[in-house]
Amino acid sequence: MSASPVAFTTASAGPATVGAGGRPKLEHAFLELRTPPVAKGSLTPGPPCGRIAFQFNPKELSVSKSAKWNRDPQKGSKKAGVPEFKGADASKLVLEMFLDASDTQDDSVVKTVEKLFSCCVPTDATHRNGKGSPPWVVFHWGGLTGFTAYVSSVSVKYTLFTPGGLPIRGTATVTIEEIAGEQPGQNPTSGGRPARSVHTVVAGDTLASIAWREYGDPGMWRALADRNDIDDPMRLRPGTALFVPAADEIG
Repeated sequence: MSASPVAFTTASAGPATVGAGGRPKLEHAFLELRTPPVAKGSLTPGPPCGRIAFQFNPKELSVSKSAKWNRDPQKGSKKAGVPEFKGADASKLVLEMFLDASDTQDDSVVKTVEKLFSCCVPTDATHRNGKGSPPWVVFHWGGLTGFTAYVSSVSVKYTLFTPGGLPIRGTATVTIEEIAGEQPGQNPTSGGRPARSVHTVVAGDTLASIAWREYGDPGMWRALADRNDIDDPMRLRPGTALFVPAADEIG
């Protein structure tokens, strides 16, 4: 297991939970599903919207962290140039989930796989808003808490079936990637400018509906009207380009 200093945090609540007989209580790992943020560019997830429990705890975890470097060749030099740091890549966590329903021979294995696959597609709410974001996830295992992430890939290998062809045993390999933190130029303490965008008005748009899509708050239509010098918010001409400042910039 290759660890990263930003990969996990551990709880500081004291010793492990003790079960019967004085032995440490078995803690089951799970993926906590979080509602993706409504506001565009926000890095704060919404409330929990479900969980996917591990039937058996993973035997190992693979965590990776890498960075981008650029090394320009030095003309006429026998040695390579000094590498220049270009930025860090997102942390990745790869884990395996062993699934088994051979005792009950029900569809619990298939249902768990369907939940994992659903983490790779946009939620209904974000799809309706045109943002298309899958649920955000956090890996938990006792006092171990992973980074806020999204599921980038899921692959499943079924190894046992009922006579009717229902999968009742398999192993799912899940890769989750860290949600990026503040991007260069978006940190107010760095002196950079916050992220901004431009929205082209289409038929049926209102300032309130645009504010809902961009910020998750229709009441922020007044800020949009003010920043775009709109005197009559009820009359938006299709094709008009609206300046959409970042939520942090509006305050």
